[in-house]
Amino acid sequence: MIGISESVMQFLLAFVVAVPLLGAAAALLPSRPSPDHRPSTSRSAAPLPVTGLKGKSPGQAVLRHGVTVTGVVLIAAIVLALGFDHDHPSKMQATTDISWIPALHVRIHLGIDGISLPLLLLTALLTFLCALYSYFKPPAGPSPKAFTALVLLLEGGTLASFAVLDLVLFFLAFETVLVPMYFLIARWGGEGRTRAAWKFILYTLLGSVIMLLGLLLIGIKAGTFDMVALATDNGRSLTTSVQVVAVLAIGIGLAVKAPMWPLHSWLPDAHTAAPTVGSVLLAGVLLKMGTYGFVRILLPVAPDGFRVFAPYLAAFAVVGIIYGSLACLSLARRGAKGDLKRLIAYSSVGHMGFVLLGISTMTPTGVNGALFANIAHGLITGLLFFLVGALKDRTGSTDLDTLAAHSGGALYGRAPRLGGLLAFGAVASLGLPGLAGFWGEMLALFGAFQPAAGLNRAAYLVFLAIGAFGTLLTAAYLLVVVRRVCMGDPRQDLPELADVRGYEFAAWTPLVVLTVLAGLWPRALLGLSDPAVQQLLAGGTR
Repeated sequence: MIGISESVMQFLLAFVVAVPLLGAAAALLPSRPSPDHRPSTSRSAAPLPVTGLKGKSPGQAVLRHGVTVTGVVLIAAIVLALGFDHDHPSKMQATTDISWIPALHVRIHLGIDGISLPLLLLTALLTFLCALYSYFKPPAGPSPKAFTALVLLLEGGTLASFAVLDLVLFFLAFETVLVPMYFLIARWGGEGRTRAAWKFILYTLLGSVIMLLGLLLIGIKAGTFDMVALATDNGRSLTTSVQVVAVLAIGIGLAVKAPMWPLHSWLPDAHTAAPTVGSVLLAGVLLKMGTYGFVRILLPVAPDGFRVFAPYLAAFAVVGIIYGSLACLSLARRGAKGDLKRLIAYSSVGHMGFVLLGISTMTPTGVNGALFANIAHGLITGLLFFLVGALKDRTGSTDLDTLAAHSGGALYGRAPRLGGLLAFGAVASLGLPGLAGFWGEMLALFGAFQPAAGLNRAAYLVFLAIGAFGTLLTAAYLLVVVRRVCMGDPRQDLPELADVRGYEFAAWTPLVVLTVLAGLWPRALLGLSDPAVQQLLAGGTR
């Protein structure tokens, strides 16, 4: 869209990946005292050295630092997207390839294409919005220094996961995000945070250990860890048995992070206990790392092995769609004491089921739908978790019965903008045509109608029917939530409920706008991903 030299593009991508990590280190520096609080010094005494971040208070300074760093990263990511060659989105761009560990053939290899660029932008945007929200609504818990450093570390690891093109670096980046998310839940979370944090770290670490074995198997057998070279080889240097073992091992690790039923049980607890921004980043960004690994690694590197497991992946995906929807219906019913955050977490199991179903078809239509659904889920579910966090701040509860009967009922009448946004997020999540949630799920189902050669079409037609039924269940539970929380006559004895505040409007508006734009103009995303997917499935031969 704008002419930027390749060397500048290389710098921008390295900048986007490195700056959050440097910002995390800077956040831990001792805070610079404000002028009103500096100790006086005698004329003979040497002035004290001043280091760290400046602000009216240490907490304010470090939170503003988080906004600044994430804002700079977002601007750099936008410039990177503007300089991206949109006429050739299947080509790896802004590439850096430097030898790191020659004995193991490990290289610092970075690059982006039409598959990774939207995820890079989504990560930069959501992290900035979380930092902005936290500046005005600091999380309750320990020092803001550690909170800001952990958010920046998480952003750096996630951005690296979408930018690296070496299997070893991908694993390291994949693991980097686990520690900050663990501490965000354990230290700044709500009730049950310790158990939820341990469950999260144990599930994901176990999956990662198994995944590492599969990555090492591929690298050793193929003689390289380079993901571009492996994709171009398209599994020709790997026997079918090696591919089957590698797909099983790597797939388990990725499925835990996705999350795929029945490896999802850590997710509802983590979301329920996590602070608002933790839930936004967990749903909007971290879950995408698992599905991205399926597309970037398993589909092109081990296609024969993936074809063996594709029907099982599809079966687990549609079970997850139905299971997640039924769990949400159970939580939404009157008297169930269902937690709204937990309900949205279970809805993610269903939505990510559509992503996995699309990937399992091994077709351009299905995989493009999966990638589109990834972005749509990040925007919509990120908005929903922001809204639920705002409801909890105002009412002190996320219990649906409490919200409906005592504190938050009749949102349309008591806080019309907040109620309208909650209804918007719900209808976007159920896949209303014209909004982002529609296209990804529809394309995933279309891909199941005609799966790749070698896959059982009759089985996929059954999966298609089950998935389509899941969309009806999704609409049912989301409409129940809207009816219970937003509709009704406001009780006169309830205290006034604040409507959307200025900083909330600033943090949520980009998500609303992008949800509408992606729904009305799907070509903006599909035009990027489709050529890259076509080439990836062809093994880089097109």
